[in-house]
Amino acid sequence: MRLICGPMATISHPAFRILLEQFGGCDEYFTEMINAGTLLTGGQFEKYYIDPAPVPGKIVWQLTGHDVQNMKEAAARLAELPGIGIDINMGCSAPDIYKYGAGISWMIKDREETIAMVKAVRSVVPAGKRLSVKLRLGDDNFTDKGFFDFCDMLVGEGVELLTLHPRTKKEKLVRPPRYSYCQQLAERYKGCVPVYLNGNVKDKASYDHAVASCPDVAGVMISRAAVQRPWIFRELVGGVALREPQGPQLDTQGAQTATGLPEALEGPLKVDMLNLAQTYIKNIQLYQPPEFWKTRLQRFFTYYSQNFKFAHYAQTQFINARDIPDLEQRLEDFFQKCPEERLKSIL
Repeated sequence: MRLICGPMATISHPAFRILLEQFGGCDEYFTEMINAGTLLTGGQFEKYYIDPAPVPGKIVWQLTGHDVQNMKEAAARLAELPGIGIDINMGCSAPDIYKYGAGISWMIKDREETIAMVKAVRSVVPAGKRLSVKLRLGDDNFTDKGFFDFCDMLVGEGVELLTLHPRTKKEKLVRPPRYSYCQQLAERYKGCVPVYLNGNVKDKASYDHAVASCPDVAGVMISRAAVQRPWIFRELVGGVALREPQGPQLDTQGAQTATGLPEALEGPLKVDMLNLAQTYIKNIQLYQPPEFWKTRLQRFFTYYSQNFKFAHYAQTQFINARDIPDLEQRLEDFFQKCPEERLKSIL
């Protein structure tokens, strides 16, 4: 069973992948959505979205957009980069994405337009690179026939992998995902097109439930839970021993990567949560522009804080920091007040 880190806005960047890799990592990393139009016009921040560090061979470039020609040209550029391949986002249902005509809009707009887009992207993805689609069940009035016909169209047009988040456009995370659709897809394309399951996997118990519900899926994608507990992939593979820290590492661009996390121990691993946070902050500064530091750190620490008994207090302290020095001081103060929270034992 392949383990995949899902695409998350403001999270799925090199600093986060470095953190996960230091706990053993996973099989694939989907990037946050790359806007086709912005990529083509050469936005000043686009180079940060297409940095494949630290594991170029595990990267899946997720592409979003509303225009067929832009999607084709952007896909051609991404296909030149290292990585597993390109994923077309047809699952994001955020109002600004949907109204823009991207994300889940491709499941709802005129079928011929969607076919034209998939054909266009397929035509520029070379042999040896994978074309995949991440999707939902569709609009709230979806039918089984409409959903499976849509998936048949994707497969017929050359899509080589499907990742299903089995909820509709408006269904929120509080509604249990309909795993039966993941299993039905996996059975439908068995031996032809692999299917990944996405949704509500947050620990070993929920992973076991998902896999038992969908025994024929080829992989499980995890997103938010990996931000809160970046060692989750290690837990799911049974606590495989990790690498010993080797001191500062060089990324694909030759820049020095911050290290120092406890990486390798036989048996239970104790994670120094202060060290983890400090290392992550350093790598944000190395891999993200200053304009992004605050938002990316706020998003990360929203999840990170859920590890603690006084989660609300921790979150309030961390996300309200004025700047990085203030955040670093708030972290020191928190662990002085709550020293029992500093070391977390994992498998």
